[in-house]
Formats: sequence, structure tokens, C-alpha cells
Amino acid sequence: MGSSIFLQSNSLLESLIHLSNEVSSIEKLPSIQVRNVSTMLRRIKVLTSLFEEIQESNNPMLPPSSVLCLSELFSVIRRVKSTMEGCKNGSSLWGLIQTERLSNQFHVFVKEIARALDILPLSLLTVTVDIKEQIELLHRQAKRVELYVDPQEIQTRDVLLTLMASEKTMFDVETVKHVFNSVGLKTVLDYEEEMSKLEDEVHKQAGTGGLIVVSNINNLISLVSYAKSMVFNEESEENDVRQVSGSVSKNTSVSFNVPDEFRCPISLDLMKDPVIVASGHTYDRSSIAQWINTGHYTCPKSGQRLIHMALIPNYALKSLLHQWCQENNIPLTECSSNAESEKKMCEKVVDHISATKVAIDSVKRTAEFVVGKLAMGSVDIQRQAAYELRLLAKTGMDNRRIIAEAGAIPFLVTLLSSNDPRTQENAVTALLNLSIFDNNKVLIMAAGAIKNIVDVLESGKTMEARENAAAAIFSLSMIDDFKVAIGAHSQAIPALVGLLREGTTTGKRDAAMALCNLALYNANKPKTVAAGAVPLLIELLMDDKAGITDDALGVLALLLSCPQGLEAVKKSRPLVPLLIDLLRFGSAKGKENSIMLLLGLCKDGGEEVARRLLINPRSIPSLQSLATDGSPKARRKAEALLRLLNRCCSQSHNPVGL
Repeated sequence: MGSSIFLQSNSLLESLIHLSNEVSSIEKLPSIQVRNVSTMLRRIKVLTSLFEEIQESNNPMLPPSSVLCLSELFSVIRRVKSTMEGCKNGSSLWGLIQTERLSNQFHVFVKEIARALDILPLSLLTVTVDIKEQIELLHRQAKRVELYVDPQEIQTRDVLLTLMASEKTMFDVETVKHVFNSVGLKTVLDYEEEMSKLEDEVHKQAGTGGLIVVSNINNLISLVSYAKSMVFNEESEENDVRQVSGSVSKNTSVSFNVPDEFRCPISLDLMKDPVIVASGHTYDRSSIAQWINTGHYTCPKSGQRLIHMALIPNYALKSLLHQWCQENNIPLTECSSNAESEKKMCEKVVDHISATKVAIDSVKRTAEFVVGKLAMGSVDIQRQAAYELRLLAKTGMDNRRIIAEAGAIPFLVTLLSSNDPRTQENAVTALLNLSIFDNNKVLIMAAGAIKNIVDVLESGKTMEARENAAAAIFSLSMIDDFKVAIGAHSQAIPALVGLLREGTTTGKRDAAMALCNLALYNANKPKTVAAGAVPLLIELLMDDKAGITDDALGVLALLLSCPQGLEAVKKSRPLVPLLIDLLRFGSAKGKENSIMLLLGLCKDGGEEVARRLLINPRSIPSLQSLATDGSPKARRKAEALLRLLNRCCSQSHNPVGL
């Protein structure tokens, strides 16, 4: 949405109403998180009534705080939609195992709604008394809502975990059916779809979930496969397959080889309404409109900056496209109606230049007003102002530049020392969002922010403040000179290692990414080792809840290049078998870093490591597989490691096959 949220309140309200209605009209609710989903839907319906009343009031200029509130609500509802769709379309059994994490996610959404409503000036909006009372009630309830974890789901999950740990021959059919029925798995097709979803989940978790998570999901796949054969007899399976085959044959349509000139370069789909942009290239109207509305002002194909944003219909191509559709019996009515509706939705793009100017002017006025509150306001006003800047800096490079030009950065740096937890959290998060714009990185460092950011990282008043301080350090350390400056602060690296130990999954990942950035500067590597990072990173590789496998491997691979890091890594006995398993089950990046670590350990006087590799029955097949099918980098490292192992065993054993 970027700075265009200030263009017209109607545009934002239309988006909110459309999104809220999409969420409210989800036809089949997920079979997990039933209460959390249903209560969230009720809250969104109340908010939708508010959005509709504000829209009907036809107020051309809403107060800036209300626009920020609506913008944040849009962000929250969009994430609610994504989470609900994940519960609905993802693996039900894996969702059941993750029930506490998902419940916490819904709880966070409610708290974010409450915080957004904190800055909504209801008294300045034209809404009925009834709606005002409903929103005030929703606000009060959201502020005091407690985490809800369904006890029935916990009980069913525990039974599922018991089944996973049991011998398959000891299964009770009725117990299995009860557990699977409770999450909507009733037919053979349901079981097969669940296995497919679990396989997708394995790929998603490979780089973050760790070996235990991947192993648990593979165990679930095995369980579902065995349960399917146990619950359904062969005859019922064949009947279900025949039904599915019949359905597929009825619904399968003839596929066509669409000529490249009829495909949109963005979506690669058949164009419905081809339009020409300023660069001369043609795109489907809906795709290029979405591109422009998300803040891009260049041609996607050529990279050329667009001197205007008008979308000119390509009538010649449209005529050829319609002719081709008729020749191939592709219905034109659907294309035409869709194109017309999309055209109406995208008409606002045509005057994009003047719209952008209005939006930027509006952001300037808002930023100057909010910075004034930041400088002169009371503690409560400063807290609200910091939150408004946090939201305003959340999207759009123009927003971030304008806020810095309004003089916000020095005031935000000062507020990092605030005794108010929310003010501190909002200030560090606003600085994080501002630092995404490269010029602001320089301004933040010039304001002497690093000391205050490290103080928040080390002893911030909330965990979110500490985690966002780590993310800010990661962002600032993208500039090489700042890697040196941050590493020179005596507590920066130890504080990151501390968060690596104590943080949530998000915090651990932010800390690991920041350490990885800082370790690119050689002088920071011994400091990272001295802070105790190596044993902690290896421990996190074995933690299925940490979720930072690839990040931890990346830091270890960097630290291996300094003598202190090599010695610390060598002391870990569990690491080698762990790396061998990651060669099989890790992500592509994880496999590359695992080979780099093994190769480094074997090269530097690592005869013992080489022997341990040679006696492990899984190591050579895994290396041979990567030497054949891995990424280019993985292939090179695997071949080098196999050659090294060959030299180690050539005198007393048969050579290893390359």
C-alpha cells in the first residue's frame, strides 16, 4: 500500500471492506482452531460494520491517526486471512501438533487489533452510536483477552503423539479413526491429500524446522499411509478411486499451448485485457495495475522508469487474442466480463503521477505533525506518536525518507531509553522500519543510535523490543563500515548471543542473521566465538522448536574460518552425525553449509572427523548423491570432500567412489 494509503480514504476503505468480506465469507472453516477462528470472524464482522459506516459518511479527509489505524488493521486482517487459509488448506494433523503455536498466533492478532484501535479517534468519525459502542466493546475485550488453547485439541494431539511413538502393529483402529475424523480425514481421498500436504510441509520446514521437525513430519506421513491401509479395505479404496477418476475426467478441460505473445510477462497467463505502458511493453491490465499499485514505477520487463502510469488498451493484440480464442473454442464471455471488472477496479491507476504527489504531500504533513508530538508531547502522547511513526514507516520507501527528513530519528533514538515499555518498543521498531531505506542507516548511526539499540537488545523492557533491536542491528550491518562499528561495541555481539539463547523463534532468527552479517568481518569472528555462540548454535541445530537451522549453519560455516571457531567446532561430538543427517534432510542451502563444515573439519588436521565420516554408513551415499544432483556449489564441495576421504582411506581401504 505504501504512501498511497493517504491518497484517498475511500481507496483504503474499499480494500478493507473487500478483504474483510473475503475473510468472513470463507465457506469451509478449518477443522482445527475452531473457537479461535470463529471468534476472530466475529471481530472482523464488527470491524467491517465500522469500515462500511465510515465509507458511507463520504468524509474526503479522515484524521491521520485513523488512516494509520485502518492501514494497520488491513495488515492484521491480511495476516489473519493467510493464517486461516493455512489452517484450512495445510496439513490438518501438522496443524493439530502445532495447536499451541497457532493459538498464540491468533492471540497476537487480537492484541495487534487492540493496539491499532488505541489510536483510532472514534469521536472524530461520523459513525452511529451503536457502531461506536460495538467498537469500544471490541477494543476493551481485545485489550484484556487471554490466550485460548482448545483443551480438546490438546487431548487429541497427545493421542496423536502417542500413536506416532507406538509400534504400528499395536494401533487401535477406532482410536486412529477418532483422531483422524476429528481433523476432517474421513475418506481415502482425504488421507491421500493429507499425505501430499505433509510432503509439502517437509519441503517448507527443511531450512528452518530442523531435523526433529522433518523427522516428525515424515513419521506422520508413514502413520497416515499405514492408517489408510488399516482403516479402509481394498474394495472401498477402489470405489473411492473410481469416483475420483470420474470426477477428474468430467472436470478436466482441454489444455492449449498459448502463444508467448498472448501471455502476460508478469503472470505468464493468457491475457484478458492487454494494455501498453509507457515503455511500450504490453501486459495484462490486472497484473500491471497490481505492480504499479504496490509502489513500482519501472517496467517489469525492461527495468526502464515509467514516465507516466497510463495504461493504454492494446486493441490490435486484443483483436488477435479474441480471434485465437474463437479458433480454439475458448469462451470469450468470461474473458470479457473479467476484463471489464478488472478495468473498472484499475481505472485509478491512469492518473497515478498526480495521485503520488498528493500522497507524498499528505505523508509530509502527517510526519511533521507526528514528529511535533514526539518532541513536545507528554509520555502518553509520545507513546502514541512513536506507534504512529512505526506504522507509517512500515511500508513505502517514500514514507521512510519523508519521516527522516521531518527529523524523527534523533527523537526516536532518545526514546530508546524510555522507562515506558510500549514507548521503547515502538521507538526501536520505528527505527528498524526506517533503516530499511539505506540513507536512513547512515542517519541512524550518525545519531549515535547503536549504544541505545544495544542497550535495548541486552535489557529491553519487552521481548519484542529486544528482538526488533536485533533486527535493527541486522539491517544496519548490511553496510560494511557499520559491521566494524557495531562489532566494536563491547556488548553488541554478547547481547545477540544472549538473545539467541533466550529469544522466541523470531528473536533467535533475528539474532542469528545479525551474527551472520557481523561475522562477514573477520575481526568479529573471534568475538562471536568468545561470546559462546558455537555450542549454542550447535544446540539449536538439535532443537526442533528453534526453527533456525539454515541460519545457525551459516554462522557456523563463517566461524570455522577463524582458528578460535575451528577449535570450538571441533569440540562438539554430536555435530558430525548431525551434519550427515542434514546432508540428507536439509534444505539446499543447509546442505551446502553442512558440506562446507565437514570439509573444513576434515581439512584442518581432521583425520578423526574423516574416520568418523568413513565409518558412518550414510555419509558416503549422501555425498555421492549431492556430487551428482546437488547445487553447483554443493557438487563442488561434495566432490572435494570425497577426494579428501579417498586419500584418507586409500592406504588401508578400497577407495570411495566419486
